[in-house]
Amino acid sequence: MEAVARLRNLPTSPRKMRLLADLIRGMEVENALNTLKFSSKHNSVPLEKLLVSAIANWRVKNEGVDVAEANLYVKTIFVDGGRMLKRMRPAPQGRAYRVRKRSNHITLFVDSRNPVTATANTNENAEN
Repeated sequence: MEAVARLRNLPTSPRKMRLLADLIRGMEVENALNTLKFSSKHNSVPLEKLLVSAIANWRVKNEGVDVAEANLYVKTIFVDGGRMLKRMRPAPQGRAYRVRKRSNHITLFVDSRNPVTATANTNENAEN
C-alpha cells in the first residue's frame, strides 16, 4: 500500500529540483536518504524531509508492519512548477527587466516491494 507526501510552493526552480528527483527515483528508501543527506545541492534538505514524511505516512497506513522488512522504495516522484513571483530589475536607459522567481510543487510516492501483511495482528486473530 503506497503512501504520498506533497510539498507545495518551495521557493526554488523546478529545473534544479528535477535534477535531485531524477537521482532518487526508483531507489530504495535507505539509499535515497543517504544520497540526499550527502548531496551538495541546497535542494536536498527539503527533499530529504519530504521523504522522511512519506515514510511516516506509510508507517501510519500500515500499522504492525516493520519498515525494514517492507523493503520500501521511491515509487514515483515528480516536480511541477508552482506560482511565480514577478519582480522588476532596473535596466539601462530607464527600462526594466522582468525577473521571474520560480517555485515548485513536489509529489512523492513510497511503496513496498514485498507484499505487506500485518503479521502480528493476523497471528493474534488466528489463535482466538
